[in-house]
Amino acid sequence: MKWIAKLFANAIAVLITAYLLPGVSIEDFITAIIVAAVLALLNNFLKPILIILTIPVTILTLGLFLLVINAVIILLADDLIGGFHVNNFWWALLFSVILSLINSLFGKLENDSEKKHHKID
Repeated sequence: MKWIAKLFANAIAVLITAYLLPGVSIEDFITAIIVAAVLALLNNFLKPILIILTIPVTILTLGLFLLVINAVIILLADDLIGGFHVNNFWWALLFSVILSLINSLFGKLENDSEKKHHKID
């Protein structure tokens, strides 16, 4: 049940990010849920393979190449999902960064909520 809440939170983060960026468009909330699910799958299965394959470049760039991998995953999701469109690589890179920031904020809010809920008096 917790993963459904995370999926909805990620979908909201996708909607917010698409709203903030003129180079990214998304049709509706259902499409945002699909984008969140596809990004989760790509991040869990494809991203580790890409990281392993690009270790030398990642080391040479002091880890900045991971941002490129994130942008490529966003562009791949764009190709796979009909109602989701990212104009180019730079918008995908910015989308990736902002989406990460929003998800971090949601994670912090969730942790704060859990701490208050489990607080022992």
